[in-house]
Amino acid sequence: MADPTLSAPIRLLIVDDHAVVRAGFSGVLNRQMGLEVVGSLQSGAEALSFLERCPVDVLLLDLHMPGMSGIETIQALQGLSCPPKVIVISSFEPDEDIYRAVEAGALGYLRKDISCSEILEAVKAVHSGKSHYPQCIRDRVSERRFQPSLSPRELEILEMVAKGLTNKEIGRAIQVSHFTVRNHVRHIIAKLEVGGRTEATTVAIQQGILMA
Repeated sequence: MADPTLSAPIRLLIVDDHAVVRAGFSGVLNRQMGLEVVGSLQSGAEALSFLERCPVDVLLLDLHMPGMSGIETIQALQGLSCPPKVIVISSFEPDEDIYRAVEAGALGYLRKDISCSEILEAVKAVHSGKSHYPQCIRDRVSERRFQPSLSPRELEILEMVAKGLTNKEIGRAIQVSHFTVRNHVRHIIAKLEVGGRTEATTVAIQQGILMA
């Protein structure tokens, strides 16, 4: 008869486009009692296909991958009958991407150079339904909630403004008139409460809306 005090191991799936990262996390986590790494994949598309056949408890998901990004993968997970709890992993901490991951449903965030004990703490917390973020990330995400929200189109245009493109050049790039671009820029300036294009770029970088 099975011991009722023993619980089933936490089933983990690791998704990262770098083989060395997958191997590192798998090597660490496979040695821990109470955890079971059931798969190690290199893309969000592969993860979705795997999870349709083999549900897991916790997904360690690279935030920045070619093709389907980590955020897009999190959003697609909501279509599964039994989506896993997600911890996003990244080599760096751009505020906007972390905020978007939280908004999409991620419960945790880890840097790829984190300690073994921190990984275990995060997995156990997220598996129990709690969130797990370093305090600095908690503070920055909390601050971000009170910052203006730009639409995907406005973010796209702001990125081009930051590169020095004119309204006409932006219009040609996204196939709209320069008058439409001008209106978007006006909305961006109003939302960021700044005086012009240059200041909009500066403030967006300071707030983590754009990467420097």
